Amino acid sequence: MTTNAPIGVFDSGVGGLSVLHEIRTLLPNESLLYVADSGHVPYGEKSPEFIRERCRLIAAFLLERGAKALVLACNTATVAGVAELRELYPQLPVVGMEPAVKPAAAATRSGVVGVLATTGTLKSAKFAALLDRFASDVRVITQPCPGLVERIEAGDLDSAQTRALLQGFVAPLLAQGCDTLILGCTHYPFIKPLLQTLVPPSVSLIDTGAAVARQLQRLLDERGLLAVGPARPAHFWSSGDSAQMGKVLTLLLGDRSVIESF
Repeated sequence: MTTNAPIGVFDSGVGGLSVLHEIRTLLPNESLLYVADSGHVPYGEKSPEFIRERCRLIAAFLLERGAKALVLACNTATVAGVAELRELYPQLPVVGMEPAVKPAAAATRSGVVGVLATTGTLKSAKFAALLDRFASDVRVITQPCPGLVERIEAGDLDSAQTRALLQGFVAPLLAQGCDTLILGCTHYPFIKPLLQTLVPPSVSLIDTGAAVARQLQRLLDERGLLAVGPARPAHFWSSGDSAQMGKVLTLLLGDRSVIESF
C-alpha cells in the first residue's frame, strides 16, 4: 500500500459529500474516490441485510481501484455494515459515522437535545448504546425525517416545500425546549443554512463530518499512510442518475467533475 493511494468514500447518495469536503479541508494532499449509491437512496428505509450487501459491493469496487482506506460517510451504512467491513479487511483503516451524541450532551444548556436522523439510524442498537453511554444526564428527543434526504438528493435545499418539511420536523423539538440539534445524517449539513433560519441563534447545530476527518487522519498517521501529495483529481461514481449527481455536485461543492456510472 503506497501513501499516495486514494481514500475511498461512499454513501447512499450525495450526503457523504459533506464528509468528503471535511476530508479535503483537513487532508488536502489526499486523493479521493467517491461512490454515491443514489440508485438505492435512502438507506434509512432499507433492511440491514440489503445495506450490508451494498457496503460489501462498494467496498470491493473501491479497493479494486487502489483505495488505502474506506470511509462509510453514512450513518445508516455504518450501523449496518462497518463491523463486517472491518472483519473482511482487518488491515484496512475503515472509518464510520455516528450521531454526535457525546458533544451534544456536553453542549446543551437546557438539558434537552434533539436528533434529526433517518428511521434506520434511530432504530439501531448502536444509537441506543450511544444514548446509554453519553446521554444519561440529558433528555434526548428523536425525530425521523422521511423525505428530507430525497429533497437534498434533488438539490432542493431551500424551496418552500423543503422549508415546510423541515419546519415540521424541527418545531416539536423546539417546543420541548431543545437547545442543541444533532444532524444525524450526512445529507443534513447541506441544509444547515435553511435550518439556521428556522431555529433561534441560541440553538447549536452539531454534525460529525470534521470529527470523521480527524479520525481518518489519526488512523492513516498510525499506519504511516498519510499522503505527501499532490492530490490527484477526485473520481466520482453514481448508481443513480449521473447527470443529476453532476448538477448536485456543482451546487454543493462547486465541483464540475465528470460522474461515471457505478
